[in-house]
Amino acid sequence: MYARDNVAGASERQQPTPGDGEVEAAVQMLRMLADGTRLRLMWLLSAGEHDVGSLVTAVGAARPAVSQHLGKLRLAGLVSVRRDGRRALYRARDGHVRRLVAETLHAASHRVTGAPEHD
Repeated sequence: MYARDNVAGASERQQPTPGDGEVEAAVQMLRMLADGTRLRLMWLLSAGEHDVGSLVTAVGAARPAVSQHLGKLRLAGLVSVRRDGRRALYRARDGHVRRLVAETLHAASHRVTGAPEHD
């Protein structure tokens, strides 16, 4: 009886299979994060707003390269921008994106350091 209850409970928690639109959107998001500079930018932007100058300093890339990466991230819907006078301030778009970046880097850290996996 107990085993059957567990099986029934497990099937009720399963989520529906994602549709083509969701899968394609996820693939595009992951492609954007598959670049080291963009992933570093997203880590910084997950912590708060930054302008291009501070991002250039933090990631050690040329200003035109950082601007191009930010443009791609904006088009992919991963970052948002707001104006503060003449400055453009960028940040990670929402909690889903911030958690995706954090979980990706935490999983990588476990792999690199040999820390045990956990749920």
